[in-house]
Amino acid sequence: MYQALYRKFRPRSFSDVIGQVHITQTLSRQIVSDRLSHAYLFVGTRGTGKTTCAKILSRAVNCLSPVDGNPCNSCSSCLGIEDGSILDVLEIDAASNNKVDDVRTLLDEAVYTPATVKKRVYIIDEVHMLTIQAFNALLKMLEEPPAHILFILATTELHKVPPTIQSRCQRFSFKRLSPSAIAGRLCKIASSEGLDLTADAAERLASLADGSMRDGESLLDQCAADKVIDLQHVQDTLGLAGKQELIRLAEAAADRDTAAALEILDTLYSDGKDMASLLSELTGLFRDLLVYKLAPDCALIDGGISRSELSALSKRFLPERLFLYLEVLKDAMFNLSRSGISKLLAEMSLIRLCDERLSDDIAALASRISKIEAGGITVSAVETPLSVSGDEPGTGIEVNAEPESSGVTEPVVTPLPASGDDPGPCIEALTDPEPDFEINIELEPCIETNINPEPSAVTEPARPVDFWAEILRLLEDQPAVRALLSDSSKVHAKLDGNALLVNMADAFNADMIKSEYMAHLTEAAENALERKISVRVEAGISNFEEDKRSKLESLSAFGVTFE
Repeated sequence: MYQALYRKFRPRSFSDVIGQVHITQTLSRQIVSDRLSHAYLFVGTRGTGKTTCAKILSRAVNCLSPVDGNPCNSCSSCLGIEDGSILDVLEIDAASNNKVDDVRTLLDEAVYTPATVKKRVYIIDEVHMLTIQAFNALLKMLEEPPAHILFILATTELHKVPPTIQSRCQRFSFKRLSPSAIAGRLCKIASSEGLDLTADAAERLASLADGSMRDGESLLDQCAADKVIDLQHVQDTLGLAGKQELIRLAEAAADRDTAAALEILDTLYSDGKDMASLLSELTGLFRDLLVYKLAPDCALIDGGISRSELSALSKRFLPERLFLYLEVLKDAMFNLSRSGISKLLAEMSLIRLCDERLSDDIAALASRISKIEAGGITVSAVETPLSVSGDEPGTGIEVNAEPESSGVTEPVVTPLPASGDDPGPCIEALTDPEPDFEINIELEPCIETNINPEPSAVTEPARPVDFWAEILRLLEDQPAVRALLSDSSKVHAKLDGNALLVNMADAFNADMIKSEYMAHLTEAAENALERKISVRVEAGISNFEEDKRSKLESLSAFGVTFE
């Protein structure tokens, strides 16, 4: 009967376990010095050697002739434990035996001395699955165990194990295995099995294993149908897109070429490539690009593509755009596990990668702003007179937008020079399909941009273009106040004449400002705007336009009309 590689090549002694020297050496020394604990807790992710070390330890403590803390694997005790004929060593799956009655049955048997070996050993795998009542039943035995009892608990979720259990065990944390360690082990296994495993294929399998030796061996087992296992064979067997296709997708996203990206995706889908694997591979590529962009000499690059290819590709992206890509792909992979329309989700993700205007989160906004700052769109301002009653002519702007090669035209934000009436903080000039045009805009003095065809008769003292940023700057000597007000997603400030309204999403923070720091905020606002200001702080972000419309509708009910 065929035996899976991860079972066939399971280590039989501590010296065979790779990547966990800090644990295997400690356990070996405890066995040699006869300083064994009555309970051990093995913690770590899947496939890192927890159950393997537990089985080795169960044989080592009962071995008739141990060698430097390792079991000999040839005596009657070692052989009996391995084949399961010695019932004093029992492995229990807590996922299916997690009730209090299961633990009580185990404890009733534990009081009896072992029949054929020195110690009765209980290996409880996935111990975090036990119920609270079962943990409480186990706790009494861990507090006052018989001398012949040894408990070995294994878990992947330590936070679910009660502290009372943890404190009565010696805890060992298993590390994820490095890709180089996994690749070396896979090459040895392939050689033993008569397989020709190439170095790049071993590295690819090790990367996909994500620190789990068992996963790496299972992937090798899946690819072992042919005697020669190269990178192309691994990609075809596991449904991976491959390096060149990933680079083509990344280049299409860099060029904002939606049609090309969708064509590549359709070809990969027709070839039977798994969409979840494709999105995962794209995520790894963009993650490596981001790491290379920010830290070119960092050793944490996965190695899917060469550094020369990373260098050439990274020049086409800004860090903010790579952050957006990772956010989009992360959301897509999360939704993919709960949806059966994998191709549609992958297509939507690629479209959003090619056009960040279709994303409305902060990462997309940061990407668009970085594009403007990097010179993706050039803006030239030409002064044209504005007719303002009672004052000198103001200044308009002429916007010449030169979009990137993709033809995508985006909003351009540029300050309007102050002259006479305060023009407000900024304007947003939306470009037309025509390459050049002229816009003359007059703005009311308000934090919100209001385009009004009639001239304003209100003249206010000049204030900073971004008065809220100036207020926060003046509060630098009050870090507590500044910290409460600096989150733009949770704080909305509106200036209306001499009244400043600050809406805060967090009611606790709003109450803190009103009760403790209102004087500091008022002083900073008056210094920033150079006049007396009435400050009001409210909880809950409100829509000012909706508030205004609601007030006008309520007045119209009483026959009040506005021209």
